[in-house]
This record gives sequence, structure tokens and C-alpha cells, in this order.
Amino acid sequence: MTSLLDRADRAGRPAYADISVPALRRGAARVLTGNWTGASTVPSRTLYPHQWSWDSAFVAIGLRHLSAHRAQRELESLFAAQWADGRIPHIVFNPAVPEDAYFPSPDFWRSSRAGRAAGAPAAPETSGIVQPPVHALAAWLVHRADPDLSRRHRFLDRAYPRLTAWHDYLLTRRDLGGGGLAAVVHPWEPGTDNSPCWDRALARVDPAPPDTFRRADLDHGHPRDRPTDLDYGRYVRLAADYREAGYDDRAARPAFAVEDPCFNALLAVGEHALAATARALGRDDAPHTARADALTRHLVDRLWDAEAGLFRVRDLRTDDLVEERAVTGLVPLLLPHVPPGVVQALRGTLAGPGFAAPGTRLVPSYDLTGPAFDPQRYWRGPAWFNTAWLIHRGLRTHGLDADAARLRQGFLAEAGRSGFAEYVDPVTGEARGARHFSWTAALTLDLLRSR
Repeated sequence: MTSLLDRADRAGRPAYADISVPALRRGAARVLTGNWTGASTVPSRTLYPHQWSWDSAFVAIGLRHLSAHRAQRELESLFAAQWADGRIPHIVFNPAVPEDAYFPSPDFWRSSRAGRAAGAPAAPETSGIVQPPVHALAAWLVHRADPDLSRRHRFLDRAYPRLTAWHDYLLTRRDLGGGGLAAVVHPWEPGTDNSPCWDRALARVDPAPPDTFRRADLDHGHPRDRPTDLDYGRYVRLAADYREAGYDDRAARPAFAVEDPCFNALLAVGEHALAATARALGRDDAPHTARADALTRHLVDRLWDAEAGLFRVRDLRTDDLVEERAVTGLVPLLLPHVPPGVVQALRGTLAGPGFAAPGTRLVPSYDLTGPAFDPQRYWRGPAWFNTAWLIHRGLRTHGLDADAARLRQGFLAEAGRSGFAEYVDPVTGEARGARHFSWTAALTLDLLRSR
């Protein structure tokens, strides 16, 4: 693997993997321009032809360095599909894209009909599940990029009630364990789709018969990289059962229900962002600060494993912690008020044999020494750029600037060398998944502006 080169281009500017900073910035901007639909940004033109929820949040974070106005539009196009119960769906479907371009398609989710009682909009069609709540953080960062523009457009005034409704939904209807954390009811909701952390819970799910659906993802992704047919059948079964329950979290009895540390850490970070937003709008920030503090306490009480040196997933059907060690257990480093001992333990885990990858400075999605490690298969080992960005932000939050700088350098080198890949093999450093991936490009722009 080509690592960061400590040399400069002809103009004396630093270079990352033979790509100068200006060229890296131009390349990232081209990716976002190429994936822009006129209202939002698709993750990639091939594998993901619609708008994805947490992708758009990450995209807005990077877009703010190119155009704060377009970053606002990115988030507002997503908010326009919000359900009346507060949920922000994980996919907003583009009606101009053929039905068979992606599965599960709009005619599977049937949001406007099956989700009517839960408050799904009549249009656009969406999925019925959610993704991690990065949106409040993204909205606050977009505002800060150009506060005057934000105030003229009343961006925060319009975003704030939508974001508070979104968090209210997660903290009430999704507190399925009664412990003050939000639960996820489908492996696609935490964003780490087929992590080994879900294997035990998924084993309880009877898969949908393979002749009842057609996987469009294999048209653009190699089967070796993608989830297995058995896992996909279980995903389809869970989504279909949730749909048949009208996407009603009170009526549904999910076979899969877990508390994920990354999802809840982002919810707590979002509450900190909403506290800042409330102050900017002249409102009381105390409710958001209290929520952020409570979420942090609950995360430590319910999910922290001192022996493992990271946060674990809690399976709500058995009410115990899942043994697998994944990158999601490191993301709570983002939280400013986790105990110092937890911060140091997480730092040690990052540097240890489970997560110090030989082929990249990015962080593997799963423990390199774990029994289910696979360097190629989606979220079962490959190292992702968005989780590296989150951990970089966490390192900086706790003053671990040298560690953050090394991760930043590795991120920029990998992004340039890989053609802004979706993820990389942590052993060889080989680019995997889609190329010209939007959040990789967007977060590259953000890290180019940070130190």
C-alpha cells in the first residue's frame, strides 16, 4: 500500500499518496458534483441510486466547504421526507429511477400506504426504517460554515423542530429496552449492515424464501464483497414484518432489537449540537444538555465492557452483551463527557492488535483477530472512511491530537489513492466497494480543512 508521502508537489504543497492537496480537493469536488441529482446527492451512481439518510448528513458536512447553500439543500431535501411521528427514513426514493434499479424498492416498502398510520408522507416514497442520527451535528456544522447565509435562509429555524422531533421519536418510541437508549430493529438501521455483531440476533430470524426477491446489489457489487443470500433473506423478512405491522413501533414485535453504541453515541452528540442550536436561536438549551448527559451515562452503564476495552452491542431479546468487537464500540470516543478511564481504554484498543490494521491507517470495521473477520465482506472487516472520520473527531475531542493527525493523514492518503472508494481491505489496503463514493469525498473535503 502507498502510505502518506512526506514530500511536496512542484508548488511546494503537501501531497497525499502522490496527489497534491489542490488535486485532492478538486477530485473530491468532482465526485460530489457527479453524484448530485439537483436536489440531493446519491452515495454512488451505480450501487446506491437514491438518497440515503446518514450519507446525506455526511455529504452536507463536506459540502459546506464548497457551498453552504447546497449543504442546506442536501439536508432539507431529506427533512422533506420526514414522517409525522418524527422518524427520518433511511432511503428517500427518486421517482425518476427505475423500480428494479435497487431492492428493496418503493413497491416493497409501500411507505405511503403501509406507513400511513405512522405518518409517512404521501410523497415521496421512502423506506420505513431509519439510520444513525448524524443530522443534528451536520445541521449545526452547516450553519457554522456561513452563519449569515443560514440566518437569511432561516435554516436553523426550520431545521430545529424537525431535528427535535427526530430525536424525540428515537428516545421515546425506540427505547425498547427501557434503559434510556434507542434500539434499532433492523441491521440496516445502525448503518453497519452485516456486522458480525448482528449474527446471533439474526440467527433467530426465518429468512424470506430466495424466490420472493431479486438482489439488485449484485448487479454492481461482487458477491464476495456483499452480504450472503441467507443474510439478505433475513433482512427482507425483518423489513416485511415491520411493514406488515404498519411500521408501528408499539404494535411491532421485532425479532431483531439491539442497542448499538455508535447509533446512541451519535444521538448524544446530536443532542449537544441541538443545545448549541437552541442557544443560537435564543432558546433554552438545558433539555438537550440533560439528554446528552443521560445518554452518555446510559451508554457507559449498559454497553461499556472494561475488560474488552470498548462498548458492545446489547441484544434486547436476551438482555446481554454481544461478544463481537466492532468499530461501533469505538465511536463513543466522540462524547465529551465519557470518563477519562474509558477514553484511555478506547485509545489502547485502537492501537492494539484488533484494530491496528497492517494495510491502512483507517480502522477496521471488525476485530482483526475475531472469529468472523473477513477483510473483504461488507462491514465484516473492511475499513470505512466515515467511521474513521468519527473516530478522528473523537480523538480531537479528547485532545489526542497526535493520534488524530496520524488518522487524518492516513485517511487523506487512502482517499486519494483509492479513487474515493467506499471502503478498503484492512490487510492489503486494496480499494473495495463502489468508487467515487460521496461520503468519502465529502469527508475528505472536511479533513482537508482541519488539522
